[in-house]
Amino acid sequence: KTTAESRQAPLVIITASAFEAQRLLDEMPYFAPDLSVHLLPDWETLPYDVFSPHPDLISERLATLYQISQNRCDLVIVPIATALLRLPPVAYMSAHTFMLKKGQKLDLEALRHQCAQAGYHHVSQVISPGEFSVRGGLIDLFPMGSALPYRIDLFDDEIETIRTFDIDTQRSLYPVPEIRLLPAREFPLDEAGISKFRSNFREQFEGDPQRATIYKNVSKGIASGGIEWYLPLFFDETASLLDYLPKDKDMRYANLCLHGDCDKAAQQFWADANARYRLLAHDAERPILKPENLLIKTDDFFSQTHDYPTLALMHEAAKPLPALEIERRADKPLHKLQAFIESTKKRIL
Repeated sequence: KTTAESRQAPLVIITASAFEAQRLLDEMPYFAPDLSVHLLPDWETLPYDVFSPHPDLISERLATLYQISQNRCDLVIVPIATALLRLPPVAYMSAHTFMLKKGQKLDLEALRHQCAQAGYHHVSQVISPGEFSVRGGLIDLFPMGSALPYRIDLFDDEIETIRTFDIDTQRSLYPVPEIRLLPAREFPLDEAGISKFRSNFREQFEGDPQRATIYKNVSKGIASGGIEWYLPLFFDETASLLDYLPKDKDMRYANLCLHGDCDKAAQQFWADANARYRLLAHDAERPILKPENLLIKTDDFFSQTHDYPTLALMHEAAKPLPALEIERRADKPLHKLQAFIESTKKRIL
């Protein structure tokens, strides 16, 4: 399972909660260490929050979406609340992803423009994902989805070396042959993206758009806090998680597993989103999209899953164990545990 072509159909586990998703991600390597396992994390913000997710979360989400679209995953884990969020089109990821290789000819001005188009910030010193710096023939880049930043050393117009470096000491670490740059955000903040946002915003909301802070900031190319909850305004059409899954000739090249009561969790997430919409929908300075513009309807999502081989795993009601505490002063301190082991017919780990 080393190449996309040789992989079997990936398994997508949709969990009822983000906690269960993280737990599976932590535990799966113990049972299957050779599998390529990726988590599509939640934004960890509530619907319509006025602050954005942590950059590391955005980086991990973009990396996972890229890996899914390239069929480089054996196992994908996604909380149901995350699976209901509308995503950027698959074409957006493809168009804003590019490679840099050792020995490649590089136009420095074109790279500056390309980084800016992909949403990267030009800074004096690179310390976080989504940043780049140019100092003469030295370029520092911190791609989204990468664990470490990279330092590119140019010889004239050719990439002579690419090395990782430590953000604390700024010292180079080890060489790499190539790097992949993902977009810095899940939406474009270039001229075309801003124009599309402005057009869709005026179409979606009545009144003077200049009263809305989010509209004025995006018009200036500023990504305001909570801008992720306006993502559909940057595109003509959005995608769902299932659109990113690799397709075979029958267009159904994946297996799904519903882990826990996903239907109940999805209904609760929708109820919470609607409640927050009713609470926050009357602010003229921050108009918000209706939940149906941001989320996929529960019935629609589960009807789409019917196109894939699907396994539903429901948790049985757990019964508490009897008292098994150690009695240190007893002749046999573990006698309660021993009696339980001898009497139960269930498996014990």
